[in-house]
Amino acid sequence: MTAPRPVTPTVQKSKARIPRSLWDLFFTLLIPIAILSPNILGSGINIARDVFGGGAAGNIRAYLLAALIPVAYVLADLAINRTVSAIALLGGMVALVRGALAFWYVEGAAFAFKDSVPSLLFGGLALGSLATRTPLFRVLMDATSLAESPEHRAATQTALDQPPVLTALRLATWIYGLTELISSGINYVVNLRIVTAHFSTDMFNTQVAQANAVMRLPAMLLSLIAIGAGMFLLQRAVKVRYGDAANLFAPDTLAELQQVEVQVQNTQAAASSHQP
Repeated sequence: MTAPRPVTPTVQKSKARIPRSLWDLFFTLLIPIAILSPNILGSGINIARDVFGGGAAGNIRAYLLAALIPVAYVLADLAINRTVSAIALLGGMVALVRGALAFWYVEGAAFAFKDSVPSLLFGGLALGSLATRTPLFRVLMDATSLAESPEHRAATQTALDQPPVLTALRLATWIYGLTELISSGINYVVNLRIVTAHFSTDMFNTQVAQANAVMRLPAMLLSLIAIGAGMFLLQRAVKVRYGDAANLFAPDTLAELQQVEVQVQNTQAAASSHQP
C-alpha cells in the first residue's frame, strides 16, 4: 500500500491591486493629456490627426474625447463599485460639470474662466450653504449614508444632529469652500498664461494638455486635503460626543453607543422617579 503523500498547504498569494488613486490619475489626468498631446511619449502618434483626421474638426473631437473620458470613468466607477463617499460624490459632480462645459467652445480669458468653473461653483455652493440650515458637508454625509441599512443610517443621522458635530460640519464646509475658491483663482491664472492659442488648433490642444499637467494634480490634492480636514473634524467631534470608541464611519458601533446611552438615560429617569 502506497504511503500517503504529505499534504503541502497551499499558500494563496493575494493579487496585487492597483491603488484606486492611480486609476483616478490615469483616467482623469494621464489619458486626457495623452489625447491632447501632438506626440504621445515621442511615439509620433497624434490622436487628433491619426484618429480624427486632423484639422479643426479633428482637434475639436480630440478635445471633446479628452474631456469626456474622465466623465465616463467616474460614472462607470460609481456604477460598478457602487462607491458612495464624499470624495466619490464630489469627484463625480466635478467630472459631470467639466464634461458639460466641454461643449462650450471658447478661448483666452473665457477658456480660463470655463476651466475654473467647477472649483468656483462648488466653492461658492459650499460657502453659500453656510447661510442655510444645511451646510454642504451635511448634504454629502447624508448622501454617503444612503447605502447603509435603515438602522445604521438612523445612527449616522443621530450623530450628525449632535451640537458638536453640527459645528464641525459647518467648519468643514467653510474649509472646503474656501479651498475650492483659492484653487479656482490659481487655475484661472495658470490657464490664462498657458492657453493662449486659438480654439480648434493643434497648439490650443497642446497648451490645454500643458495646463492640465501643471494644475490638475495640485487641484486634486487641494480638494483631498480640504475633504480630509473636514472628515478629521467630524471624526473628532463624534468622539467628543460619544467617546473614543465612536467612529462616524462605523455606524454599527455608533448604534451600540447610542443604545447604551438611551438605556442609561432611561435607568436614571426611572431611578429619579422612585425617589421620595
